[in-house]
Amino acid sequence: MQTPDIPIDEELRLSNLRSLGILDTDAEERFDRVTRLAQRMFDVPIALVSLVDESRQWFKSCLGLEVRETPRDISFCGHAILGSEPFIVPDASLDQRFADNPLVTGPPNVRFYAGVPLAYGDGTKMGTLCIIDQRPHYLSEQDLEALVDLAKMAEYELLATHIASVDELTQLFNRRGFIRQTQHQLTIPYLVKETFSLVYMDLNLFKPINDRFGHDEGDRALQQFAALMRENFRSSDVLSRLGGDEFVVFMPGINLETAKQVLARFKCAVEHYNQTSSHEYDLLYTAGFAVTDSAERKSIDTLLKEADQSMYAAKQNPSAESK
Repeated sequence: MQTPDIPIDEELRLSNLRSLGILDTDAEERFDRVTRLAQRMFDVPIALVSLVDESRQWFKSCLGLEVRETPRDISFCGHAILGSEPFIVPDASLDQRFADNPLVTGPPNVRFYAGVPLAYGDGTKMGTLCIIDQRPHYLSEQDLEALVDLAKMAEYELLATHIASVDELTQLFNRRGFIRQTQHQLTIPYLVKETFSLVYMDLNLFKPINDRFGHDEGDRALQQFAALMRENFRSSDVLSRLGGDEFVVFMPGINLETAKQVLARFKCAVEHYNQTSSHEYDLLYTAGFAVTDSAERKSIDTLLKEADQSMYAAKQNPSAESK
């Protein structure tokens, strides 16, 4: 069996995939509609919208299988995301890459596989729309065109979710996307023992930037602050511009002490930017913190309120550690 290679853009690919906020969510009719069409058009028992996570392939839509995920290292979709063209295996039992794969030698006894990569806006591959059968198949050019068209439908639905959840100016999550993503993480069963920290940041003296240099420059300041956030927080952290000049970071697996250490490093990065940039103003901010753990699992609304109150208290005390 051949284990699928790791794409050269894997870190960016995973970051983009997780930014969709769709992993481990419930089935949705808009995706099931696509897999039903694929199942009927190609007369196959299995049709999937499969998203390839770090160590698994997870099925947003799953017709014909009783499981919602399988390991990535035995997946066909792990191979399909390495290219941009449809990935076709007419008879897996005759293909050296898959003949002894447990998905071929055991349930669901794959013989035929056809998967079309689903691309993010920058071209990185999130997963596939794929069809599977226990009998060998050969697809005509017309069949392939139809499968690609269906994949475009699934791709559109994935990206539509993302567009509605992202702040247009900074490309961070907006409030809707942030709430959706973090509420989900707080309730995932396998994260029940995790500690989560939230940092609430408010830019200081932002209005004078707009007043003195214009709103275009104010927008550039917001974009630069967002860029510094992306550069200095983890890809697994949820970054958001809640609105105006308010930003938040949700950090899974981070306690309050570690969160303050992370923010101290971020503060150094912002100070370095201020010292080396050619702008006539500095990016300044005040931060507040909130934390929840397995002993007291707070809602995201409670965390936001507590962190906002912590930030406000810090504003009233300019000698506080985070400014």
